[in-house]
Amino acid sequence: MKISYKDSGVDIDAGTEAVKKIKEIVKETFVPNVLTNIGAFGGCFEFPVQQYKRPVLVSSADGVGTKLIVANMMNRHDTIGQCLVNHCVNDILTTGAQPLFFLDYIGLRKLRPDVVVNIVRGLVIACKENGCSLVGGEMAEMPGIYQNKDFDLVGTIVGVVEREQMLPRNIQAGDVLIGLWSSGLHTNGYSLARNVLLKHHKVGDYIEGLDAVLGDVLLKVHRSYLPIIKPFLGNTDLHGISHITGGGIEGNTSRILPDGTKLEIDWDAWKWLPIFSYIQSLGNIATEEMRRVFNLGIGLILIVEKYAVSHFVELLKKSGEDPVILGLINN
Repeated sequence: MKISYKDSGVDIDAGTEAVKKIKEIVKETFVPNVLTNIGAFGGCFEFPVQQYKRPVLVSSADGVGTKLIVANMMNRHDTIGQCLVNHCVNDILTTGAQPLFFLDYIGLRKLRPDVVVNIVRGLVIACKENGCSLVGGEMAEMPGIYQNKDFDLVGTIVGVVEREQMLPRNIQAGDVLIGLWSSGLHTNGYSLARNVLLKHHKVGDYIEGLDAVLGDVLLKVHRSYLPIIKPFLGNTDLHGISHITGGGIEGNTSRILPDGTKLEIDWDAWKWLPIFSYIQSLGNIATEEMRRVFNLGIGLILIVEKYAVSHFVELLKKSGEDPVILGLINN
């Protein structure tokens, strides 16, 4: 009896079908700078050199973590692509960069074209919202690595910033921390959250204290802060940006502080989002551990010159934000 690649768990025809289905969707993200179509060996993007004096390319790669498990439990795969793109956009935003193009990697035990299409739909939605072209990616069936409906989702982003506008810059004692609200867990802390929540609930359970279905809360899309922050990127009173991911507020913001400075955070300046309070009470988790693992409702922090704080707050409120003064930089 002859054995085929498909018998071994890899279906080339399913991959071809998936690529056909996503080609037209992905084209929605294309700008004239994109020179290749999906399916090429490499994605080509003509750099808009005439728009910059001293352009610096900024890149980042990340994943969605075990939020993918919740997506599988809910059989909902159209939001995690948005989470991935937005996470990567926020990461390079901390340097002052704006995105140019994005690439994704989807690894699966078995390629299910409908799941792949929904994932890519999410990627496309976020790429369009962030002015970013999805120029390529990879789908890989690996039955020896992934089990059952397991899959992984990873992305790489490339953006650009003018050398003279790069962040962080001139962070000093007296600078003020302005926090912007998250939509929830974003893409961090899900292993702990699942360990606590799923011992007591199913993802389809309505939780009265959250006024929502648990799975809906856990799958809330990781916010992109680019539309809010974009008008501030050329402002010299903006000294730094911290994206609050794994490691929490202190762990992430400390990464951009110069030697000899430290954070002075007012932990009572805001009230946690309900999901975090619920996780803590249900799991009997120490407050310090909550601060280390989760964003606690603050997804991005701006480090701003103290005399400019009121101006920043006013502009942020006009854009629909409810900024929180979290503390300051000290010696």
